[in-house]
Formats: sequence, structure tokens, C-alpha cells
Amino acid sequence: MELEIGSIAPDFTLFDTDKNQVTLSILKGQKILLLFFPLAFTSTCTKELCAVRDNITAYNEANVKVLGISVDSLFTLKKYKEEQAINFLLLSDFNKEVSTTYETLYEEFTFGMKGVSKRSAYLISETGQIIYKEVLENASEVPDFVKINGYLST
Repeated sequence: MELEIGSIAPDFTLFDTDKNQVTLSILKGQKILLLFFPLAFTSTCTKELCAVRDNITAYNEANVKVLGISVDSLFTLKKYKEEQAINFLLLSDFNKEVSTTYETLYEEFTFGMKGVSKRSAYLISETGQIIYKEVLENASEVPDFVKINGYLST
């Protein structure tokens, strides 16, 4: 089943870098920006996530909770979050279940790696509906944050 604009976002529970479980449905009542990214410590991922970090006030003011998701272990993500001073939650989808559900998984990535999250953005409404979706095939591109930010006040 393909996830479309207007679909209810599939629920999930993942661990954050502090070993806490984060469940999407518990966050209902505020907008959620899910940012799937391929791998911590890579240049485009760092550029993307640091740009969000630097603009987190706009997301907070719009009552948008940002969640970064990758298939990296929570231990790798913890180190990455500390080194880059990321000020939003990073979640480990080590078992690739959420990336699979959200149709954002490369079968094959660079250097023969398999099962890496595609760079993707899903904006979810307060009621749990997908209101914006962007799944990028080219990992060197970043989501269109101008478009995403246009949904923040709606």
C-alpha cells in the first residue's frame, strides 16, 4: 500500500539516542516532521540536519516536532547528535521496519550497502494525516524545506 497525501501516517515506536522509546501516535495533537536520512556523519546528511537545527525555532513556534530517522544504531546517532549539537530527536530504525513501512529504503546504496534509508520528508498533521511527502532517489539532494515550511502555519 503506497502512502499518499491524506493517508493516516503509520504508527511506530523507535528508540532515541537516550534509549527512550518514541511512539508516533503519542505525539498526536501537534505536527510531526519525519526526516529520514541515509547515514550519520555523511556530508549531505550533516548539511540537512544542521540546517534544521539552525532553524528549530521556526518549527517550535509552529508546534512542529522534528524527528530524524536513520538505520544507524542509537549509539552512532548519539555520538553524531552530540558532535553536531542536533537539537531534536534522532531515532534509530536499525531493523529497517519504519523505513520499509514509509517506503523510504534503498535496496542498494553506495559501496554495496543494502537497506539504507532514502532521504525523505513526511509532514504529518495534528490528526495524524500525511500532509506533505517527499522521497528522494538521489541521496545528494535535500528535501524542499521552502515547501515544507509553507505548511507550518496551515
